[in-house]
Amino acid sequence: MNAPVLVTGGTGTLGSLVVPLLRDAGLDVRLLTRGSRPAPAGLTHVKADLRTGEGIAPALEGVGTVLHLAGGPKGDDVATRNLVAAAERAGVAHLLLISVVAADRVPLGYFRAKLEAERAVQESAVPWTVLRAAQFHDLALSVVQALAKSPLVPVPGLRWETVDARDVAERLAGLAVGAPAGRVADLAGPQVLPMADLLRTYLAARGTRRPTVPLPIPGAAGRAYRAGENLAGPDADRGARTWAAFLEERLGAAPSHR
Repeated sequence: MNAPVLVTGGTGTLGSLVVPLLRDAGLDVRLLTRGSRPAPAGLTHVKADLRTGEGIAPALEGVGTVLHLAGGPKGDDVATRNLVAAAERAGVAHLLLISVVAADRVPLGYFRAKLEAERAVQESAVPWTVLRAAQFHDLALSVVQALAKSPLVPVPGLRWETVDARDVAERLAGLAVGAPAGRVADLAGPQVLPMADLLRTYLAARGTRRPTVPLPIPGAAGRAYRAGENLAGPDADRGARTWAAFLEERLGAAPSHR
């Protein structure tokens, strides 16, 4: 029988899509969570805290592959270092990390933490794979929903190439059943869209109109976004599901393309 696969962040947006694919592939899946909860049929929950390191060692007993999908606005670097150290001691055969496109090019704390997490994995003794993905459609939707609450909608001066989380999940599941591959091609969405277009199509799908006002992004981050440093570039792989199709699915109305 194959060694179990441990998934961190298995109940999040991405993890909840990856886990069924791993199970469909016949893998024995463990979910690492901070709290105790009943396990669905075919799954095992193990309790551990990646930030403190408590419980990680027993969670990794007998594990062959780790998918590190857990993340947040802060602390990804610390959590990853703790996981990597425990994975080395446990003799894990493959550690697969999800990161973000342009982790080494956008001067913001979230990107820096992701880059440090990548370094922790790459400098470890554990064979590894790192996949960088663009922002998910889900994140773009939450952002435009928040911006559209204002009577005068601010439009940040940036472009995104949002990707469907299902496309990322499918890529990760394929990587998980393969050999460690190092840094693989970035995965981004099929289109590069200015925030103005993301907002316009969202408002159109909701049948709403709002006046907008440009919102320049200051400092080094603003310069990076204006230069397109956050974009994956021509060598990236591209997901198939578009922002417009995602909106239609979520909101039940096709956005205008005019």
